[in-house]
Amino acid sequence: MADWATISALATAGGTLVLAGATFASVRSGNRSARIAEQSLLAGLRPLIVPTRREDPPQKIGFADDTWLVAPGGGGAVEVTGTAIYLGIALRNVGAGIAVLHGWELYRLADAPDDPRVQLDHFHRLTRDLYIAPGDEGFWQGAFRDPSGEDFAHARAALRSGERVLVDILYGDQQGLQRMITRFSLLPREEGAWTATIARHWNVDGADPR
Repeated sequence: MADWATISALATAGGTLVLAGATFASVRSGNRSARIAEQSLLAGLRPLIVPTRREDPPQKIGFADDTWLVAPGGGGAVEVTGTAIYLGIALRNVGAGIAVLHGWELYRLADAPDDPRVQLDHFHRLTRDLYIAPGDEGFWQGAFRDPSGEDFAHARAALRSGERVLVDILYGDQQGLQRMITRFSLLPREEGAWTATIARHWNVDGADPR
């Protein structure tokens, strides 16, 4: 004689197992959809800065002490005085989101770290917010104002020698996320002008693009 209680229990257990499997698959699918939606949203906010084109208009860059630089298209500008060093680069945002610039660091070519993310605490913080809209042009600016400082001496020696220098710029999206570091190379050319080129990008808050 069939043991209907056992059969009923097995049937119930089987149904529960099937339901659990369906629920697990549904949750996984929902999580996957949520991740895809999140990635799509972040992609719409992600900035990416590069130098402007040579044919783009120059960027006029003002400092708090009423000093002004003019960075040409595809280039940068530098002014070294006895009390301050002023720097600027004309930038273009080729990403989909607003670029918010956070900080920067300048190096001699031989002194630049292979991965600047290991020393984020060393970055100079910008004294004002700089935003560059998607597809638009803008600029980065930085200054050394302590002639007795070691950074000032190193920067002055590098810039006056006419050698190539590197500038790492830290920036992110308007939500304060998706931080990146883009390394620019500044190379002096005739009549005091400087050519800006891109060297490399690093993602701070995510996987690298390579």
